[in-house]
Parts: sequence; C-alpha cells; structure tokens
Amino acid sequence: MRFVMFIVSDPDHTATDAEAAPSFDSWHPYAIERGAYVEGVRLQDPDTARVVRVRDGRTEVDSGTFVDSEEKILGFAILECGGWDEAIELAARNRQAHIGRIELREIHSMGGPEG
Repeated sequence: MRFVMFIVSDPDHTATDAEAAPSFDSWHPYAIERGAYVEGVRLQDPDTARVVRVRDGRTEVDSGTFVDSEEKILGFAILECGGWDEAIELAARNRQAHIGRIELREIHSMGGPEG
C-alpha cells in the first residue's frame, strides 16, 4: 500500500515533547532501510504559496495557502508500506509527530499501469 505522509506544523507542543522527539536526521535513513521511503520533499515557506482556481472562465490567483490556519503543510513523503500499522509506526518515528502533526492518507489507485 502506498501512503502520502503530510508533515504539518503545530504550535501546540511542549518543550518536553521537543526534547523527547527524535532528531530530524534519524527518520529518513530508517525509512530507507525499511524499504518504505519512495520520495519526499520539504516545501518552501507557506507565504510563498499561490492558490489557483478558475471561475467563470477566468483564472484567479491568490497569495498564501488556501487555509488560514496556524498549522501549515511543511512537506510530504510517499511511503510504501505493508499496511496502516507500518505507516503509523513510521509516522510516529518522525520528529514532526512529536512537535507537529503527521497526516497519513492512502494513495488512491487510478487504475494506470502501476495499478
């Protein structure tokens, strides 16, 4: 099963949470060693985002993210896991699960060449 792991900021964490969190550099090698890491990226600051939509045939572009929230998507990773339990275990090892949030979503199969 493939999952997208959205890495999200969250100001609602304590200093104790941050102290107990694993290092940023420990998760990536662990996920690669497990054979679960497919791809991932860190995103630029949310202030650089643009929201694009087409209404009445006109393209509208707004600056910033589409959600006005203190929580921001910081990046994402694509994971190949045996199921939800493995995906959750990997997400829980990521530092951001301790000082932010991780959202896991199974990737929908579009029925293309890869399934």
